[in-house]
Amino acid sequence: MSEKRTMATIRMDALLPELAAAAAEWATRLGLVQGGEAEFALQLGAAGLQLVELGPGAPGPVRVDFVEGAAAHRRLFGGGTGQMIAKAVGVQAGVRPTVLDATAGLGRDAFVLASLGCAVTLMERNPLVAALLEDGLARAMGNGEVRGVVERMRLINGNAIELMKAWQAEPPQVIYLDPMFPHRDKSALVKKEMRLFRPFVGDDLDAPALLESALALASHRVVVKRPRKSPVIAGATPGYALEGKSSRYDIYPKKKLSL
Repeated sequence: MSEKRTMATIRMDALLPELAAAAAEWATRLGLVQGGEAEFALQLGAAGLQLVELGPGAPGPVRVDFVEGAAAHRRLFGGGTGQMIAKAVGVQAGVRPTVLDATAGLGRDAFVLASLGCAVTLMERNPLVAALLEDGLARAMGNGEVRGVVERMRLINGNAIELMKAWQAEPPQVIYLDPMFPHRDKSALVKKEMRLFRPFVGDDLDAPALLESALALASHRVVVKRPRKSPVIAGATPGYALEGKSSRYDIYPKKKLSL
């Protein structure tokens, strides 16, 4: 996700008195005020950390949940290695590539790849989104069903372009990119998230630089998820693409993935 472009006001709220100290720690970490008028609130409650728009007619809160809901359904019934994302990153019999998700967002795709056995490093540069993701991962660690999955997920909060240029460890085999904006998904869920996040994350105007850095670092391939009818990202030409009903995966191969 791209960095904050507007001056939307946001405060930190504790929804339960016993969570006041923890909420104050989040406020300090993220530079948020507590109390007062605001357009948005980052709230800490019994269900974890959530971002919500305030005021009449606002949609409900958004939080990261890897244990229940859509993430659980996709983990159990999503199609396993037959999913298009699995094919795009090169998951196959005996092959589970190391993946860097450089635009982690709320971590849904990274969780799918980790549930298939891939070790995934997640990068998210927007501090609010990274906080939601950090909280979701921490809560999932306490659940026996998904603990093994999230143990394969490592979160880094920072600018992916800069982090990839400064990478010192063994290069990831696959780098996965899914710039959040502009999106054309018409689902109510994505509409709600767009409304919540756009004031903080703006548009992904540096996608070409992100792709360039990814191509320089990945050892085997770069995969870019796009709305099906969107143009390719400016720069290198993908080797091929996998196309679904609403999404397309542009694949930039560098080396064959094998045992």
